[in-house]
Amino acid sequence: MSTLLEKQQGEYRISTDPNLLQFEVIYDFLCNHSYWAKGISREFVRKQLDSSTLHFGLYHGNQQVGYAQVLTNYTSFAYLGNVFVLPAHRGKGLSKWLMETIMSHSDLQTIRRWLLATRDAHGLYRQFGFTELAKPETIMEKFDPDAYI
Repeated sequence: MSTLLEKQQGEYRISTDPNLLQFEVIYDFLCNHSYWAKGISREFVRKQLDSSTLHFGLYHGNQQVGYAQVLTNYTSFAYLGNVFVLPAHRGKGLSKWLMETIMSHSDLQTIRRWLLATRDAHGLYRQFGFTELAKPETIMEKFDPDAYI
């Protein structure tokens, strides 16, 4: 069980309380607006949410406007995925604040290796120490582009 976290910045709030997550917001963004999960089924999103280790919900008032999930064993590995801020709330530094909150979470301070996949947010993640693979010859993947179909 992870430590619950709440942070406030102006009219925005980040919480790791999974009970606050708004499934429809997350599902709509992933299925209809993301490049990495376009067309994903409700069942798959529900399974992802139920299986994730840590959820970081970003809220404006009571409305969810962003999200990130971390899959981790709390010691040696963490995968950061499904990071987004809804378009109407971009340009306010919220993705940077979300990343600062994730990377400073007390339960994630002993992680040896973080991984993520991105097509277009390299600049954001570099600010938090992410780089291209130092030794790509030691990392392998098995990718199925049709898994969500």
